[in-house]
Amino acid sequence: MFKMDGKKRLFVCSENDIPSVNMKDRLLRKREWEEKGRNGSDIFLMNGENVIMITPDLHIRIEDIDKRIDDAGLVVDEVVFMSRHSATSGEAAMTVHPIGNFHENKFGGKERTLVRSNPALMTDALRRIADCNNMEDFKVCFEVTHHGPWLDKPTFFIEIGSDERNWGNERAADILTDVLLAMEPDGYETAVGVGGGHYAPRFTEVALGFKINFGHMLPNYHIEGSSDEDIIRMVKDACAASDADLVYMHRKSMKKPDEKRIADLISSAGFELITSSDLEPITEN
Repeated sequence: MFKMDGKKRLFVCSENDIPSVNMKDRLLRKREWEEKGRNGSDIFLMNGENVIMITPDLHIRIEDIDKRIDDAGLVVDEVVFMSRHSATSGEAAMTVHPIGNFHENKFGGKERTLVRSNPALMTDALRRIADCNNMEDFKVCFEVTHHGPWLDKPTFFIEIGSDERNWGNERAADILTDVLLAMEPDGYETAVGVGGGHYAPRFTEVALGFKINFGHMLPNYHIEGSSDEDIIRMVKDACAASDADLVYMHRKSMKKPDEKRIADLISSAGFELITSSDLEPITEN
């Protein structure tokens, strides 16, 4: 299946990342690609409106990727980074997530700056991964917004985790590359997620069950200890970088006083709070 939205899509492969290389290799097997340009050590391959960028650099540190694309004489509309996911739990997982930093930039990107998310495409990818996944030990989920690099184009990461026991999983690479070649944006509304933990269990559940797409997601660990002004700043940044004015709170992840405080702050900033009762369920065809 080929995408029909007409947008030029760049898949970034870091040669020092095992799942990234495995996904690139499968893309090369599944389609015919033609070399379309080089920029130093970067190689660009094209199939229709899909482009693969192969680079020796670690993707979260490629802060000049927009310039590299321009210097190669290419135009792309959106970017997907193919990557490993690392976690001390070692849990097998396939994840997608937006990028940027609500606070410091320890892992690339800019401080207190979010990259434009791609809610419809990212959420469609999540749904397709869940539909295709036939490995009981692999969790499928969003991760919340975190790490770099900085770039101007709508972006998300698609990942295999969570340690070396899972990074080389060939079935996971097959699933994710099938998804990359098939994913399509839909016309659902977009919400920003607020609350919960790093793996966004409630936002994942809602996205898989209801007609709503998620952009940036602001977890409790970034909210805790933050001033009212900083919380409003983070929510505004998340909504602006997601082109959204709806906010879905994971209320059960918060203590009641915190839930009320944050809900009041979100409402005072002019955003509409929604719950799953406001949403239309996704029905099977």
